[in-house]
Amino acid sequence: MEHRGHQHAAHGQDAAEQHGQHQHQGQHQGHAAPHDHGHHAAATQEAAHEAGHHAGHHAGHAGHGAQHGGGHAATWRMAALATLHCLTGCAIGEVLGMVIGTAAGLHNGATVVLSVALAFVFGYALTMRGVLRAGVGFRNALKVALAADTVSIAVMELLDNAVMVGVPGAMDAGLGDLLFWGALAGSLLVAFLLTTPVNKWLISRGKGHAVMHAYHH
Repeated sequence: MEHRGHQHAAHGQDAAEQHGQHQHQGQHQGHAAPHDHGHHAAATQEAAHEAGHHAGHHAGHAGHGAQHGGGHAATWRMAALATLHCLTGCAIGEVLGMVIGTAAGLHNGATVVLSVALAFVFGYALTMRGVLRAGVGFRNALKVALAADTVSIAVMELLDNAVMVGVPGAMDAGLGDLLFWGALAGSLLVAFLLTTPVNKWLISRGKGHAVMHAYHH
């Protein structure tokens, strides 16, 4: 009986130890579960952060590509500056042609042709000067000038010569006559005001002076 009592006591002690081990393991598992859950949550948050970063990065590239690859943001200031740049060269050629034609007593038609030709020459030359300074070769610089200024100069010359011819006596007035200089100044002003919207339209479509943007830096 005493031997059986010792066996029951030993068996009870073993059962208690096993129960304690199970409780200890349960406590470890209970501690591990929140730890694993917290680790998983941190990993999920990091993945979400990386996804957001990549999405923003790609969105930035998309916006950058849209700005440079798509339409150009054409403002009135940009169009006015492009027109003023063109007008500078045109005015030099226009005034020089009118002065030469008037001084030489050329026919009105010949004076207009001379003025238009010189306006194109000086207009292209002024644009090419800036492009050549950017390190572009002469032939490519000429192509850029033709693409940038041809429409603008053509519209400008059509307008200012129409004004000069339309003002009575302006083409026949001498160089010392106020009518000549007044009509010439007025014709250039009209050309500037009416050519600016044309340049804005061209720039918004990546044409005209928009091709010059790469050489402004």
